[in-house]
Amino acid sequence: MRTPHFLHAQRLAPLRRGINTLLLLLTGVALTCGAEPITTPGAQWGPEGYQNRYPVTGHPAGSFLTWQWQSLWKPDTPLSPDALLPLPPRLDLIQKPAEGAQLTWIGHSTVLLQLDGLNILTDPIFSNYASPLPPFGPRRHQPPGLTMAQLPHVDVVLISHNHYDHMDLHSLRQLARQPGGAPLFLIPLGNEQWFLDNIPGTVLYGPGRNVRAMNWGDLQWLQAQHGTVAFHFESVQHWSARTLWDRNESLWGSWAVIHPSFRFWFSGDLGYSRDTQDIGRRYGYFDLAAIAIGAYEPRWFMHNHHIDPAQAVQVMQEVGARQAVGIHWGTFRLSDEALDQPPKDLALALRQQGLPQNRFFVMQHGETRPFALSPPTGKP
Repeated sequence: MRTPHFLHAQRLAPLRRGINTLLLLLTGVALTCGAEPITTPGAQWGPEGYQNRYPVTGHPAGSFLTWQWQSLWKPDTPLSPDALLPLPPRLDLIQKPAEGAQLTWIGHSTVLLQLDGLNILTDPIFSNYASPLPPFGPRRHQPPGLTMAQLPHVDVVLISHNHYDHMDLHSLRQLARQPGGAPLFLIPLGNEQWFLDNIPGTVLYGPGRNVRAMNWGDLQWLQAQHGTVAFHFESVQHWSARTLWDRNESLWGSWAVIHPSFRFWFSGDLGYSRDTQDIGRRYGYFDLAAIAIGAYEPRWFMHNHHIDPAQAVQVMQEVGARQAVGIHWGTFRLSDEALDQPPKDLALALRQQGLPQNRFFVMQHGETRPFALSPPTGKP
């Protein structure tokens, strides 16, 4: 029998088991409520908070506890000897990026996109635990590929939703205090009061605004060195909560970053839905997409809110991504698959669909890759 992944010390096992079971509910793993399709551009508020755009079938009562009980008896899958080896960060490239775009995978869903003089950070989490009560909750298995001190000055922070592995209090507070001033935080609707209560210096309105809450379909323009960048907030299928009492009281979504010579899509967390087909029709193509590939087992429980690698390949094709990078894996263990399993399943899915392995790749923690800029030319 394996020791459950959410336990960190034998002595405190009973206490930790109960606490971690509750905390997993706040890191992207929970039951699902039904929803009606939304026909308006923005999100719709229903009896149970914000709703997904397309209907979602809920799990029977007790499904979460059934999964947790089943996971107790599954054997551990050992990591490969060379699995998850980080790379020393290329600080020379990061501090002085060359022409074009470049992406650094810091870990989990945190990526640094450097584009035309702008430093854009997604779902920053540099903490050791994705939890409101560390050392309880999901523990970090790999250090961040960059430390907070190694970051360049961050211009924009994109938040996909408010789960603890995506909206980390400690990381956001440090970014708000960065030398040179706070970045612009683009956040989903419903998180405004949390920022006012928790992030010093939050300004929601007026000329000094540094936090903007966005609905699906909203966009924010920013001037870069050689062009204007549009940040669009788009719907995907997921949910939100930071406590047991605020489920779906804030929105969730994905981000399209549109520069005249480079288009980037950040998936956030998502279950498969027709939202990605809508995104593909709306934008035509992306040069690069960062798509979640982890936290998908067992499928009977996870499928509503976390795609598996095969579905991630489908999502890549539906949004029209010329290339994609896998995120949301190898950092925090949130589900039953081993930390290094998602890239293996991704490689298999690409082979089965006859696609080249470099069309949808994974990176090592701390790795930086450059991408050429090119004028928009239509779908790939």
